[in-house]
Amino acid sequence: MTSRRRNPSFLSLLQLLSLLAIASAEVFFEENFEDGWDKRWVKSDWKKDENTAGEWNFTAGKWHGDPNDKGIQTSEDYRFYAISAEFPEFSNKDKTLVFQFSVKHEQKLDCGGGYMKLLSGEVDQKKFGGDTPYSIMFGPDICGYSTKKVHAILTYNGTNHLIKKDVPCETDQLTHVYTFILHPDATYSILIDNEEKQTGSLYSDWSLLPPKKIKDPEAKKPEDWEDKEFIPDPEDKKPEGYDDIPKEITDVDAKKPEDWDDEEDGEWTAPTIPNPDYKGPWEPKKIKNPNYKGKWKAPMIDNPDFKDDPDIYVFPKLRYVGIELWQSGTLFDNVLLTDDPAYAKKLAEETWGKHKEVEKAAFEEAEKKKEEEEAKADPIDSDAEDDAEDAEDAESDKEDEAEADDVKDEL
Repeated sequence: MTSRRRNPSFLSLLQLLSLLAIASAEVFFEENFEDGWDKRWVKSDWKKDENTAGEWNFTAGKWHGDPNDKGIQTSEDYRFYAISAEFPEFSNKDKTLVFQFSVKHEQKLDCGGGYMKLLSGEVDQKKFGGDTPYSIMFGPDICGYSTKKVHAILTYNGTNHLIKKDVPCETDQLTHVYTFILHPDATYSILIDNEEKQTGSLYSDWSLLPPKKIKDPEAKKPEDWEDKEFIPDPEDKKPEGYDDIPKEITDVDAKKPEDWDDEEDGEWTAPTIPNPDYKGPWEPKKIKNPNYKGKWKAPMIDNPDFKDDPDIYVFPKLRYVGIELWQSGTLFDNVLLTDDPAYAKKLAEETWGKHKEVEKAAFEEAEKKKEEEEAKADPIDSDAEDDAEDAEDAESDKEDEAEADDVKDEL
């Protein structure tokens, strides 16, 4: 058997073209959270007057692949967090928009978000908070057993629209990369760890515009339309004596109780039992309807209220990236805004991809040590365990309610 070898010069040309394509990528914003990051990001005063604002930590986390690869992490339980960074204003018109970042939930998140926002126009970053209008909100959201999904909320004509498709998110305590890609043809892709998890169109997967087609409200089902798949068999006849079969019969096996007193209890009669020969009211058997046409559906017509918007995908004044959430323990890193999916994929591989195995090993070692320490600790009594569980349930309910309110506020 012969083998075909590729021309080395041809391979080099492909590699060169690939590198040139990546080199031509336009990067609107890239943050790896190196020293000096706090001069580029503005911590909001939101919720400070209520003493519920949390502090950000600059850290690689408890387990990591590289101690020098740091990000920013929410640090306090049950606190509000808001922080943002500005970049030169741009429009994604006629461009692909790629929004990417990494998230790590070290706290084994029960309820809280790991999403980020893109904001447009003028924003007072010191007042940035939950009520600040945004253009795109994207990222994982976990709350209890029911909510474990990727949020993708787009703002159109002043209204926030949640994606209609369900996109499950990662729920472990390791770093994962979330990528949202929006193309000029109004198609999109959602990736997790460089793998596509969902794709589609803005027209079908969000309710940004009225539907192009609607059911004809004037259409009526024809009177002779047969929509019954089965009909009674006209040849089937009711058996003679069918209606004479009683529903119940006397239980011939019943015996008069020995202590039954006819004078005090009355004349004893045997109880009745269901008649095994009784089949209920007679109905003719069903046969296939030879004239069956299927379920009638109104024909679809053009929606007179639909007006296409070729710029449905455009966000003309993108200027800020922000994080606004309520929770603790989530670490964000490697935030990217670009027009090149290949550049984003390469960055993910050089960061998350490079360190993921080492990070996983570090996490498993940390879990092993934790289990060993718990095994050595004195067991607490059952009453104390019950109290601890009750307290945990109460806190979980508190988190669920707060997160539900938070998502409602976002929409």
